[in-house]
Order: sequence, then structure tokens, then C-alpha cells
Amino acid sequence: MPAARTRNAESTRADILAAARVRFGSDGYERTTLRAVAGDVGVDAALVIRYFGSKQDLFAAAAEFTIDLPDLGAVGSDGLADALLSRFFAVWEEDATFVALLRAAMTSETAADTMRRVFATQVAPALAAVTPDHPAERAGLLGAFVVGLATTRYVLANPAVANLSHEEVIRWVAPVIEHLLTGPAPRSR
Repeated sequence: MPAARTRNAESTRADILAAARVRFGSDGYERTTLRAVAGDVGVDAALVIRYFGSKQDLFAAAAEFTIDLPDLGAVGSDGLADALLSRFFAVWEEDATFVALLRAAMTSETAADTMRRVFATQVAPALAAVTPDHPAERAGLLGAFVVGLATTRYVLANPAVANLSHEEVIRWVAPVIEHLLTGPAPRSR
């Protein structure tokens, strides 16, 4: 018989969020159920509902993360890739939330909306500080590039990319990042 859980609301809430991140990451948004998350923690699904309200609200809470970007205006253009990727690596590897959200965003509009919100509120403003023109387009293209890189490295686990060290990834992609953010914009036709 499993040991009884101690009554600690804060700890139980944190356990539910941790289990939800794992479930959303492995099963995706659509296949994750409140009952499965509750079972992973050893509580009743009603308790999950009491703390979070709904599956969508649980997902929103589980998907919260912060990308602590440096002041890119103080970084030279040749250091942009290192500054950005060092923070992205931290999010991608130290917090399971991003990879869970990335997996879920492929099948869930709720997850995709969360990804867009994080990018629009945390990443795009920081990138706009270093772009000479077309900040929305440059930020959007960089977002597409880094989401593709994260998907290839952490979701698809393509060995050619997944096995590279951080330094190797930075060396390979630095020219692309620098060009997207600060290179000449394409001419209009």
C-alpha cells in the first residue's frame, strides 16, 4: 500500500505541475488527461480541478517559463548568437517546460498560442533592440529558425544536430543568427 501523502497544498500543487509538464511533453496536449496527471501524483482528479480549474488552465500554468535574455543592445553583432543560444540552451535543457510545450504546440492550438505569447512578450522585444529595420520580420524568422533547431535537437533528436556541443552549435549557426538580425534586408521586387 502506497504511503499517504502529507497535507501540504503548496507541495501538492508543485507536484501536479511537474507531473503535468511530463505528461504534456510525452503525450501531447490532446492525449493528456487530468486523471492521468492526478494518477502520476497519487491524488484524485478532483484535486487537480480544485487547484487549476480545467485542463486548459493546468496547461497554461504548466507551460509558464521565462527566457531571461540579456540586454542585446550591449552585445556586439558577433556575440548575438552566443548570448541568445546560451539562454535558449538553458531553457531547452534545464526546464522541461519548453520541450513539453514545443511537443504540445505541434497538435494543440492552446499550446501554440502559449508559444506565440512567450515569443511576443519575451523574445521579440529583446530582438527589436538590435535590428536595424523590419523588427517583426527579423524576430519572426529568428523564432522560426530557433524553434526548428530546438525541434531537431530535442524532439526529433537528429544525431547530426543533437550530438553537437553547445559551442559547435553556436559556431554553425552564429552566421545565420547574425544575418537574420542585423544583415541587409532583402530588396523588394
